Amino acid sequence: MKKINVLLSTFFGYGYLTKIPGTVTSAVTALFIYIAYEILGYTDLKFSIIFFGLLFFYSFYAVKDAESEFKNKDPRQIVIDEVLGQAMPLILLLHLNQSNQLSLPIEIYYVLSFIFFRFFDILKPFPVSYFDKNHKNYFGIIMDDIMAGLYSMILIYLISLKF
Repeated sequence: MKKINVLLSTFFGYGYLTKIPGTVTSAVTALFIYIAYEILGYTDLKFSIIFFGLLFFYSFYAVKDAESEFKNKDPRQIVIDEVLGQAMPLILLLHLNQSNQLSLPIEIYYVLSFIFFRFFDILKPFPVSYFDKNHKNYFGIIMDDIMAGLYSMILIYLISLKF
């Protein structure tokens, strides 16, 4: 089971990239979701939310189990948190697109979602920084990215209102 949890926590090995594994994982997540939603036409919002919820809750167990495989408290190899945080504004995009609340081309929103998420994940404004600094364990690893994803969702939503 530990091997499966390490595989999931490293997002099938993307976490082992030597250069910017979090950024690459975020980009791959955005690309994967773009292909699923926009090219393949998979638009089941309920399933997306349920799948996200299951992945979110299972990730706590997987990361906790996988942490012992790495040397430090917030191993850069663990990138499932980037997948979760990046997926949040993209699931919102699915909803906004289905309810015709987007006026700009959808690709612009995907790029903005990626930029916003990486911005908040790297700069760590409060409460992102709170989870990063005060929970040096599986909970903090996941929750700082969830907060960055939440900030990204807010900005995407505000942009959808503005344009």
